[in-house]
Amino acid sequence: MQKSLAHFACHAEIIFWDFDGVIKDSLKVKSRAFEKLFLSYGSQTALKVRLHHEKNEGISRFEKIPLYLSWSNELVTKKKIQEFCNNFSVLVKQSVIESPWIPGVFEWLENNYMNHKFILVTATPKDEIDEILIELNIKHFFYKIYGAPISKREAISFELKFLEVNPESAIMIGDSYNDYIAAKDNKILFLLKRTKLNKGLQKICKEHTFEDFVNE
Repeated sequence: MQKSLAHFACHAEIIFWDFDGVIKDSLKVKSRAFEKLFLSYGSQTALKVRLHHEKNEGISRFEKIPLYLSWSNELVTKKKIQEFCNNFSVLVKQSVIESPWIPGVFEWLENNYMNHKFILVTATPKDEIDEILIELNIKHFFYKIYGAPISKREAISFELKFLEVNPESAIMIGDSYNDYIAAKDNKILFLLKRTKLNKGLQKICKEHTFEDFVNE
């Protein structure tokens, strides 16, 4: 029997949050940006990049872009990686800010952030996600904010130890396989936000899934 998001949250001292696809409906924005970034290398390469990104959501651009550059027959250097990361940031930041909220999430955050420690763990670079959260006026909802290059698994592990919280008292809300593994490796409950791109993961998570923060 499917249990509500509120049921799982009420037992959690810490709630770890992903951002793209969980708080903002920004997955398509980033898919289009990756495709556009590599379009000059040909439509087939750009499509390959987009499809890989969509199958590997939740992984940092700092890991993806070197791979995509190698597919483009570019010499993979620190300078080239940083150039493409900067260009990607320009393409996506404002679009993420302007993308739709996941239904009900703003109200859910506002109504519950005083009752739990909300910790954001995202593959977006830390300085970029800080700017996005400030622009959206939701940074104050989060006790801590982690972004690339710190991985989600590392962030969760550190905070459980630092706050001396039993894994049974924490949950992770995410939408990708990377989110699922980060939670599993730290032995915390994972709640999956269902999307069109994670139907395989829905079969694994079974009753621990939800549609949005209005229709669970």
